[in-house]
Amino acid sequence: MTRIYLDHAATTPADPRVVEAMAPYWNEAFGNPSSAHSFGMDALDAVEQARRQVAGLLFCKPEEVVFTGSGTESDNSALWAAGRALAAKGNHIITTRIEHHAVLHCARFMAENGWDVTYVDVDKYGLVDPDDIRKAVTPKTVLVSVMHANNEIGTLQPLESIGLMLKRKGILFHTDAVQTAGHVPIDVNRMNLDLLSLSGHKLYGPKGVGALFIRTGTPFVPFLQGGGHEKGRRSSTHNVPGIVGLGAACSIAQEEMVQESNHTGRLRNLLRDEILKSVPDISVNGHPDKRLQNNLNVSVLGVDGEALLLNMDLEGVAVSSGSACSSGSGESSHVLKALGLPAEKMQGSLRMTTGRSNTEQEMRRAADIFTRVVKRLRDLSASGGSA
Repeated sequence: MTRIYLDHAATTPADPRVVEAMAPYWNEAFGNPSSAHSFGMDALDAVEQARRQVAGLLFCKPEEVVFTGSGTESDNSALWAAGRALAAKGNHIITTRIEHHAVLHCARFMAENGWDVTYVDVDKYGLVDPDDIRKAVTPKTVLVSVMHANNEIGTLQPLESIGLMLKRKGILFHTDAVQTAGHVPIDVNRMNLDLLSLSGHKLYGPKGVGALFIRTGTPFVPFLQGGGHEKGRRSSTHNVPGIVGLGAACSIAQEEMVQESNHTGRLRNLLRDEILKSVPDISVNGHPDKRLQNNLNVSVLGVDGEALLLNMDLEGVAVSSGSACSSGSGESSHVLKALGLPAEKMQGSLRMTTGRSNTEQEMRRAADIFTRVVKRLRDLSASGGSA
């Protein structure tokens, strides 16, 4: 059976060019970038080249890029480290109800430690109203975190207008761009961002490496303490192969972003149209236009999303019932809850995300399998059977 991968929002395969760029840094150029000898200098040169490549993708200065171990670490650092640095000014942060758990759980932790946290609602498409952010601001507000695009439904947020408003008020602005970096144009200056998180494995780079953009002058108390790496902002010996891979992935993405977006969007639309044409009682979740090109999140009435996922996998198609970081929890999606979806639509939700290597033939085959699986599950449900 030839399998079809439609879960690129969960992770992407490392691009062969990324793997090739990383190869020398496992056992040839293996030096520690903090070492003063030539082995260390070679590794340091590679790290700094990667820093320039990440900065090129974000339109920021290389010195504003800090390498981390993951998108989660970057999110946690942005909230906790920047928040602590401003504790004397205020103890109020604002975020939204549809953030990734890397932000929501950190915000909850901060609330348990004396912080005041406001969670802003979204509309039925998962879109944040900038005016709701403005209304939530208090004299004690020091940080706002709004994700660029939601990992489940793909809705893109109006960062530029939110950022401009916060800039005028002197409030730090962070975005979780894990889903968008490398897939959607990002200019941290145009968006008026002070902090931005990204992750290597979401843009065809390696797992176990991420980055945090910290605008020059942004107050920041290091999240990790140790040897003072990354100019004192993130102590830990550099993951040189991972960092090199992240840099290469960012460079490739910068060159091929438009082409890739057109490709994955065309495939997503084909998959969507074929499914909507063949399957009754189905609806698309998220904003119809302001969304990631490769994201398709649907609700199928009369079908359990987990059963649909498992049966699709048995047929050779990998999809997701939501965020890969929370799958198997048995809980309904907090994102779909925030949209106000009824229980039956949340129960039957499924996410499919296209990628670079997918083809039109795969989309037609996946749509055919989806149609057959939904019919089979509905028939079983109607007869009182089980999947």
